[in-house]
Amino acid sequence: MGWLRKILRVGRVVERAGNAPAPTVKPPAGVRGSLQVRHVDAGSCNGCEVEIAGAFGPVYDAEQYGARLVASPRHADALLVTGVVTRNMADPLRNTVAATPKPRVIIACGDCALNRTMFGDAYGVVGAVGDVVPVDVEIPGCPPTPTEIVAALRSVTGK
Repeated sequence: MGWLRKILRVGRVVERAGNAPAPTVKPPAGVRGSLQVRHVDAGSCNGCEVEIAGAFGPVYDAEQYGARLVASPRHADALLVTGVVTRNMADPLRNTVAATPKPRVIIACGDCALNRTMFGDAYGVVGAVGDVVPVDVEIPGCPPTPTEIVAALRSVTGK
């Protein structure tokens, strides 16, 4: 019951955020502290997806920093791409990037998306995300923690 008293006394459940990280890219025009993100799985093992779900869940709550997941690339300001790009996903990834209005930010999430790691020589792999589309922000880790994902999103939103 100690946490319930704290909520009633303080008025919030989460800890206050630290200072915003240094910006990695210039936010897209029209994005003033709010970033609509479309997630694209280009061929991952779903490890990054679990961590992204944690980043947008109630504990890490990326939405408090202005990042929000959307269902369509036409509504997105940024694409969050996970996994190596497989042969079957190369064209859909390019089409998704083309459907996202400019200016946009492309974020590669996880070591597979950055450098293909153990899938580098697989027959069904085209390459890393940067080999197929230009990448603006990189989130290393296998899988990256929700804290690292939120920090990367905060570096784009500026919050």
